[in-house]
Amino acid sequence: MKTLIDLITEQVTNAFTGQGYDAKYGKVTLSNRPDLCEYQCNGAMAAAKEYKCAPFMISDKIAQALAENELFESVESVKPGFINLKVKGEFLADYLKEMAADEKLSVSAAKEPKTIIIDYGGPNVAKPLHVGHLRSAVIGESVKRIAKFMGHNVIGDVHLGDWGLQMGLIITELRERKPDLVYFDESYTGEYPKEAPFTISELEDIYPTASGKSKSDESFKEAALLATKELQGGRRGYQALLSHIMNVSVTDLKRNYENLNVHFELWKGESDAQPYVPGMVEMMKEKGFAHMSEGALVVDVKEDTDTKEIPPCIILKSDGASLYSTTDLATLVMRMKENNPDRVIYLADARQSMHFIQVFRCARKTGIVPDTTELVHIGFGTMNGKDGKPFKTRDGGVMRLEYLLKEIDDEMLNKIKENQKEKENLNIDEAEAEQTAKTVALAAVKYGDLSNQASKDYIFDIDRFTSFEGNTGPYILYTIVRIKSILSKYEAKGGDISALKDAIMPAVNAGQKNLMLSLAKFNATIESAYEESAPHKICAYIYELANAFNGFYHDTKILSEENEELKKSYISLLVLTKEILEACIDMLGFSAPDRM
Repeated sequence: MKTLIDLITEQVTNAFTGQGYDAKYGKVTLSNRPDLCEYQCNGAMAAAKEYKCAPFMISDKIAQALAENELFESVESVKPGFINLKVKGEFLADYLKEMAADEKLSVSAAKEPKTIIIDYGGPNVAKPLHVGHLRSAVIGESVKRIAKFMGHNVIGDVHLGDWGLQMGLIITELRERKPDLVYFDESYTGEYPKEAPFTISELEDIYPTASGKSKSDESFKEAALLATKELQGGRRGYQALLSHIMNVSVTDLKRNYENLNVHFELWKGESDAQPYVPGMVEMMKEKGFAHMSEGALVVDVKEDTDTKEIPPCIILKSDGASLYSTTDLATLVMRMKENNPDRVIYLADARQSMHFIQVFRCARKTGIVPDTTELVHIGFGTMNGKDGKPFKTRDGGVMRLEYLLKEIDDEMLNKIKENQKEKENLNIDEAEAEQTAKTVALAAVKYGDLSNQASKDYIFDIDRFTSFEGNTGPYILYTIVRIKSILSKYEAKGGDISALKDAIMPAVNAGQKNLMLSLAKFNATIESAYEESAPHKICAYIYELANAFNGFYHDTKILSEENEELKKSYISLLVLTKEILEACIDMLGFSAPDRM
């Protein structure tokens, strides 16, 4: 279904060409003066230079040509040469009817669906999720959902950090604590226990302890390096321990990501890409892409057009060890073989941009990915506290993500209970209140993050994010709940919502027209959010839509409207508003309760 602005642009462009002017001057935009008009075209201002006449002479002709067009309520030429446009109520009502009847609410599915892999999450096993993992998970999940809504085949991969020295550190520390475990007996040939010899709590203590020791105890670090080498060399007992570490960690990670309503199609790790490393390295050597530089194996990725220094991509260190670049390249080899994606998107801190420039260039230069496969890094800014510095706990540590979510859940529960006291007829039991608090708290966190452009830093302000007023997740949910309440009352009085798809009528007041115009922007917003991987555009849209609805609600008697056809028109608008808001928040990764 074409966007409304495209339909308007077509008509204006036809008017320009019909009057002998170039089609490029017919571009239409949203009005920057909504008090004067709804859409505008400034093409006459630019065309005047080419056609050597006053701009208003052109705008007058265009306005006259569009005077009888069925799409417009009014077309006005305003000196020095602006064209102000208002959409006809009947046309807008018909457009919304078509939206309401469309399964995708007017968003055209991709004509050629792409296979897209989104690499987001990136936690290390044996370590709890902390606030630093929030942005990758929240933005990545939303980008994935938007692409799926557009009809693409999207695969989310958590890409676990499960390789390298950290595994050797865990094994070495576990050996010191429990030396009699059968995993450390090299002569053992039987089956290993199915139950892990540690809990998630023990595992989360083992790693930081081991990491601390390795920095001060050289012999411990040497033992960890040896354990890492033996693990990667296939030592049975260590492989079994790795399996336990993975099972215990992934179970806990899934629980935490579930609390964030974040879901991955693939739970692959760096270890899954390791079998591809030797062949990849050999290919780079054989084809002359890789060469030795200061003891390391590197691939030059600088280009003649570079305005800054781009260092070589290091494939292997001087001791033959892999790096993140090695793993990321081998992962691309694996992904091309298993999924053959058209696009691979990486969610990672903006400060890693150089790493991705090197990896992407190396992947293209060496033929790991063809030119037809798009590689994208969405670099995000930092989540800061009110002091403007990276978000920390009160004692200065890195806060565990589940503790942060619990804090916001509790804050939200208190607000819901206060709301109950103010509205004595709102009787929500404790269990429902707690579940509602979790739902609204998640919206507060996700909307608080996603409403900012991903590349920018933002202040994580719990007080502002949990407010029911202003540009917040709870405000959006409160609007949806208000609509649900009105629709429930309509049905309770015998109204049939399912029979209202064609009930939308032209607007009878300014508030209704404003709401209808906002609804009509849905498809253009989603298409733009997909093309630019920009969830913040959806946030801006639903804030505008929520404001438009609340303005309409306050200015209009909906359920008490005596004209039955007009009441049905109002209710059908509410149904469409609810469906669009719910579709949008689902793409942002949260949902709305029935009551608040």
